[in-house]
Amino acid sequence: MNDSFRNPSLAVDAICLRRDLGEVLLIRRGLPPWKGKLAFPGGFVDYGENPETAALRELLEETGVEGWGPRVYAVKGRPERDPRKHVVSIFYLVQVDEESVPEAGDDAAEAEWMKLDSIVSGDVAGDHFEVIEQLRE
Repeated sequence: MNDSFRNPSLAVDAICLRRDLGEVLLIRRGLPPWKGKLAFPGGFVDYGENPETAALRELLEETGVEGWGPRVYAVKGRPERDPRKHVVSIFYLVQVDEESVPEAGDDAAEAEWMKLDSIVSGDVAGDHFEVIEQLRE
């Protein structure tokens, strides 16, 4: 196989909801880019890893919350969406125990349930606010 092709990197993000409370599970990024901004728990898919598995792994690593049943919700892939390089991200709706108490881990500085209607665009990383707006509909 020829690995000389320039291809985008693949990332995943986990969307966990407590619909009855109108809340979503978010992290506050501990590292650049977007250090200090809110984001869905997520990260890069490892080589040889199924993206669904990666979404559940990243959720657990960044929040301590175990998820199941990932379903594709959105895909974002504008070449300029990430300042590091061209990154395509698959956003998955992931089921979790709604009583879960998140604890920040890995590269997340914080992890918490937040009211969907209280999140403002200036506090959110990259294009994740576009997904939050979709969830509000």
